[in-house]
Parts: sequence; C-alpha cells; structure tokens
Amino acid sequence: MVIAIDGPAGAGKSTVARGVADALGFTYLDSGAMYRCVALAAIERGIDIEDAERLGELAWGLKIGFDGDSIQLDGEPVGGKIRSPRVTIAASHVSVHPQVRQAMVKRQRELIATGRYVAEGRDIGTVVSPDSPLKIFLTADENERARRRAADSGESVAEVREAMRDRDRRDQARADSPLRIAEGSIYIDTTDSTPDQVVQRIAELAREQGIA
Repeated sequence: MVIAIDGPAGAGKSTVARGVADALGFTYLDSGAMYRCVALAAIERGIDIEDAERLGELAWGLKIGFDGDSIQLDGEPVGGKIRSPRVTIAASHVSVHPQVRQAMVKRQRELIATGRYVAEGRDIGTVVSPDSPLKIFLTADENERARRRAADSGESVAEVREAMRDRDRRDQARADSPLRIAEGSIYIDTTDSTPDQVVQRIAELAREQGIA
C-alpha cells in the first residue's frame, strides 16, 4: 500500500514525503533517486544519456534498493553522488526514455507491494500506483521552487529556474508517464506553507481515511 505524492521539482515532495512517512510509521520511497542511480551508473560507465537502447538495458540490469535512508546501487550506498549537478541534469534526460521508466516502475511496484510506503515522484499516482488510497499533487510558485532548489544546490536562482523550466517541459511532454495530476488527487500548493504544515495536513488526511 502506498500514499502517492507527485509534483514538479522544488515543490517539496522529498521533504514532505519523508516527514509523512516518519509521522505515520511508513517507509519513504524516493522514486527520483532511482532515476538518479541510473544516471550515475550511465555516467560512470560512459553511456550516452541519449542512447535509449543502452540505457534501457542498463536500467533493467541494475539493482536499486533502500536501506533506511540509504539508497543502494548494486549493493553499495551511493551517498551524495546522485545529488551532484551533473547527475541531476543527466537524470532529467535519462528519465524520459520508456525502457528506463518501465524498469523503474516495475521495481517501484515490487517495493510498495511489500509494505506501507510513502512514495514521491512524478508518476506515482498516475502510473506506479493509480489505485493508491491517498494521492497528493504538490506544487508551488515557480520562483519559490527555484529558490528552494538553489538553496540546496548552491547555484543561482536564475540558473535553477531555467533548468527547472526545461525539466518541467520534458516531464510534461514525454510520451511515457508524463507529469500530470492523477484522477482523485488532492492538490496542495506549498508556496506559503512550511514543510511541517504540509506534513501535518497529509498525515491528518491519511488518518481521516483510515490509512494510518
């Protein structure tokens, strides 16, 4: 069973999903980290991030899992390597390839079938788990999303905003699992809310629906 949290970059998905998981005693699943692992593996092996065929073969062969807050790639923790600007940019390209997405969706479904998860991403409620009992779509003002990402990465807000616009366009336009609001989702704008406020609201929704 899974609580699905989707939305664009910088909306607060990771922070909120982790907080909701802690509040409810669920396991946090960062689907974006899985695509980052594919990107990292491609970079380390010298695979062109636009080579859909080779990336698909790579994605199907990787072993990606979670050990608490540690993300494992082929049995080894990746640490902060998947958060580097280079991997971040590569992940946004890698994730548009259908074979890569199919491999990651299969792995995500395998994980959430084993327990209670709070999963965040861009297609959790639409593709990975459309039958989720609680689907949330988080968003925020573009400038606020860029400011948040810049604070994490150390880049300028202008640079991050432009990169996010490109990422949003790719996510919304891709043929396989495009970013959109899942039917039945609860829309939450986080622009003027603290992470704790958003976590509390979602946790209350889960309790009201008897999920937790």
